[in-house]
Amino acid sequence: MPDPNDFRRAVEAHDLEAATRTLAEDAVLHSPVSFKPFEGRAAIRQLLGILLEVFEDFRYTDELVAEDGTRALVFRTRVGEREVEGIDLLRFDEAGAIRDFTVLVRPRSAVEALLAAVGARLAAAASGEARAEV
Repeated sequence: MPDPNDFRRAVEAHDLEAATRTLAEDAVLHSPVSFKPFEGRAAIRQLLGILLEVFEDFRYTDELVAEDGTRALVFRTRVGEREVEGIDLLRFDEAGAIRDFTVLVRPRSAVEALLAAVGARLAAAASGEARAEV
């Protein structure tokens, strides 16, 4: 069974492959910059890769663990000149893989900076995929 700390260790090491391995195949990520969730390991991997590029001075500052194993990882980072504070809320399946992942970010100006930085990269990735499918 995977260790519930594997995701945190992978993110702190900027290891996208290791972070991706902690996700269930059908994992769902609820993002502060998208109404529609990211569904499936591949979609979440793409977003995590972008976030590893966009976030500067990323660090987890606290960790809260619920009785059912749910974890809240509190983080601080920067997007451009904006200071960001957030929480990665992780829920696990029976096998120990992350099945549900919610990201909460504050303040609003940080959400807007994140949307601008991530949105442009997601759009570029989507247009690249569309060209590759042709």
